[in-house]
Amino acid sequence: LITLAVRHAETTMRNHFRPDGSAYHVLDYDTANGSVISRVTHQGYADSSCWARGQSWAIYGFTMSYRYTHDPRFLETARRAADYFLRRLPPDHVPYWDFDAPNIPDEPRDASAGAIAGSALLELSGYVEASPDRDRYFQMAVAIVEALSVPPYFSAEPSSRGVLQHAVGNKPGGGEIDVSLIYGDYYFIESLLRYRRLAAGEVVQEVR
Repeated sequence: LITLAVRHAETTMRNHFRPDGSAYHVLDYDTANGSVISRVTHQGYADSSCWARGQSWAIYGFTMSYRYTHDPRFLETARRAADYFLRRLPPDHVPYWDFDAPNIPDEPRDASAGAIAGSALLELSGYVEASPDRDRYFQMAVAIVEALSVPPYFSAEPSSRGVLQHAVGNKPGGGEIDVSLIYGDYYFIESLLRYRRLAAGEVVQEVR
C-alpha cells in the first residue's frame, strides 16, 4: 500500500502541475498505457484555471506525502503549490473559489479552501529549514486562520449549519454556493488544534 501511495504521489507530481505551481483539477488517463488524455475541471471555472480548493488540497496532500516518506521531491512540490496559493491570495487572506474566476472581486469566496491551506501551511512550516520561508508559511497560515475566525466567515449562531460560512462546493454545477461545508469545518478545527500544539512547543504532524 505504501508503494502504491508513493507511485500515486509521483504520478500526480509529474502530471498535475503547471510550471507556475498551480494544479489542474482532473486528469483523464489512458488505462492501457498511463498517458494523459486530457486535463480538465469539474468544479473550477475552466480547464485552464486554478480551482482554489484543489490547490489547497495539493499543498495538504504533498505535505502529508513528505511527512510519511521524507522524500524531498514531495516537500518541494508542496512548497511550489503553497507559493502559488499565497501569491494569488487576496489581501484579506480568504481565497475566491477559483483564482481565475472572471468577476473577481465580485466572486464568491471559499472559506473551506482557506481552512485546508491554513492547516497544511502550519504543518509545512515545520518541515522547512530556511528561516524566512518557514516563518512566511507559518505567518500566512495564522493570517488565514485568523481571517476565518471572525465574522463573516465564523459563525457561532445556533441556527448556523456549520462553523465556517461562505464556502463553495460546485459553482459551475450550481450546487453548494456560499454555504457551510463539512470539510471546511473539519480543516478549520484541525488548523486550530495544530496552532495550539505549535504554541505549546509540540511537533505538528497528524492531528488525532
